Amino acid sequence: MLFYASTYPDLNEAANDKVVVLPLGAIEQHGPHLSVSTDTDIVTYVAQQIEKALPESVLLCPTLPFGSSHHHLSLGGTMSISPELYTQVVMDLVGSLVESGFKKIILLNGHGGNITPVRQALAVLSKRFDVSHQPTIALATYWEVGGKAFAGEPPMESPALSHACEYETSMMLHLFADKVWMERVERAQRPESNGYIPWEDDEPYRGVTVFKQTAFISSNGSSGEPQLGTAEKGKYLVEQAIKGLITFIESFKNWPLSERLFNHKEP
Repeated sequence: MLFYASTYPDLNEAANDKVVVLPLGAIEQHGPHLSVSTDTDIVTYVAQQIEKALPESVLLCPTLPFGSSHHHLSLGGTMSISPELYTQVVMDLVGSLVESGFKKIILLNGHGGNITPVRQALAVLSKRFDVSHQPTIALATYWEVGGKAFAGEPPMESPALSHACEYETSMMLHLFADKVWMERVERAQRPESNGYIPWEDDEPYRGVTVFKQTAFISSNGSSGEPQLGTAEKGKYLVEQAIKGLITFIESFKNWPLSERLFNHKEP
């Protein structure tokens, strides 16, 4: 079911049993070889395929095309919402769904920079609505739910999805080849490994986080090994992302509604 193609009485009725899926994208530089619409294009396609596979369960919202991408601004080709404002935007959009009666909401994410502000939004939304409305609101990033396929499992040759990398290049070659310019691919210069920070996604997380603007960690805005991208790899990745998300949503739709387990009693 499509949110934008429905009337409000139909949407009010859908609040009783539909899982709302709100895709989150970004418009930002993706190296010299990928369209700036890459994140929005991929997450929108994945979301559309999920709705087609689960039309009785999913209510698909329009994609929020702009993300939190200020770290890319110095390279150009980026339209960004600041992290603070992005948190508020997500809170307002999700809050409007909750106040309309929807109980199960999934934020389907397609951009790494969105993760931290969305998690902050979830914390505030929980404080605001857990007692009064008792919704369950989940953040699901497609490549994380996609599992090992996005973490170096063959046929992929680099260790993980990063940015304008083998993974994103492959998916765009499969889905939107007219938005890929492989003749412009050039492996970016990156900082040397220090054993803690995964500049190239080649270090496991060890409890240390450093955040840097893209211009300080990439010579051309890309990362990973984009020259290894192929349409065949992209088809595999997209299929695995859709499969993983369908499995998640089929579970999520059957989760019991939130129930308060502790009730404070006055002495």
